Amino acid sequence: MSEESLTSSEYVSQQLANPGTLNRTERWWPPQQKALEDRGYMLRPRYHADWTPSWKGTKKEHTNFEDGQFAVYTDTVLDATRMSDQALVVLKRVVPPLGEDELAIIQHLSTEPLLSDSRNRCVRLLDVVELPNGEKFMVLPLLHPWRTPKFQTFGEVIAFFDQILEAVHFLHDHNIAHRDCTNNNIMYDPAPMYPIPAHPFKLTRRRDWKARVSHYTRTQKPPKYYLIDFDLARRYDPEDGTPLELPLMGGDKSAPEHRNMDKACDPFATDVYYVGNLMRERFVQKYHGFKFLKPLLADMCCEDPSKRPEIGEAVARFKGLRQGISAWKLRSRIVSRKEFAVVGLFCAAGHVYRTARDIATRKVAIPDP
Repeated sequence: MSEESLTSSEYVSQQLANPGTLNRTERWWPPQQKALEDRGYMLRPRYHADWTPSWKGTKKEHTNFEDGQFAVYTDTVLDATRMSDQALVVLKRVVPPLGEDELAIIQHLSTEPLLSDSRNRCVRLLDVVELPNGEKFMVLPLLHPWRTPKFQTFGEVIAFFDQILEAVHFLHDHNIAHRDCTNNNIMYDPAPMYPIPAHPFKLTRRRDWKARVSHYTRTQKPPKYYLIDFDLARRYDPEDGTPLELPLMGGDKSAPEHRNMDKACDPFATDVYYVGNLMRERFVQKYHGFKFLKPLLADMCCEDPSKRPEIGEAVARFKGLRQGISAWKLRSRIVSRKEFAVVGLFCAAGHVYRTARDIATRKVAIPDP
């Protein structure tokens, strides 16, 4: 019986009898492994066609082994190693029709002169691989979610906001609306912060699974943030004027225009909402000390899309606010609204040490890369 034909309860029973075996989406990859290897990309041992679990014959749990870690991606995305230089990459299947549209936009963004624009913070296309069976893959850098590890200072948050606003500004300047520039579609290059790579599915462990991974802070080694997932993005002709599109349900479904899915709206204005709402929900509402951003974010998240500022205006206003923040505030620790006082005292002690170290080593308060 194939896994695809198993009922949910039968699949659970199979996992209980043979814990750590490949799940439904993972089973798509082993048949592609040899062809990908022939084209210079090596999957982790778990996804080799001849894989034998490392824990087989031992009394240890599969969770103690690198090849016992489940993939949390779908059958369209998986990490790999580029064999020519051992670079860690991501393989993303090009699934028509949205996949072809995404490939075209990423190819456009990854070519000159756009590639050399310092504001271009869109994931880079490294390669396109096509297999004999017709499967096509985009090869992209292996990035980390923007949320991990935790932000420590106001300066680190300001640098993050600056880069993401800049990224959307760049897209809009080139007549591209991302249409899903939300929480899960923002990542960063971990190479500066992680001298030893983290495991793609367990960021607290080393990739070789031999120990916990260590990392620098964002102030010590400033990361570059990137927008990913352009499958809903669209490039418009500026000669056509302001585009109007029916709303799309991406990662953030709270935009006011989503309340009437039959009414066309400006996708550029919705992008402005998405970025403003991420700043509002993930920081202003979660941490103390971001009151100075409320007027700007209220405008970016205005109920009426036509009254929201264009992204260029939002960037200009943010940069004005940034200039008015004192160095003391920028180096201050961000404090969760849910933090207990005892926890705060413990965290404050560590923060004093880190701040003294950063000042002594001349790390800037806003860690721009």
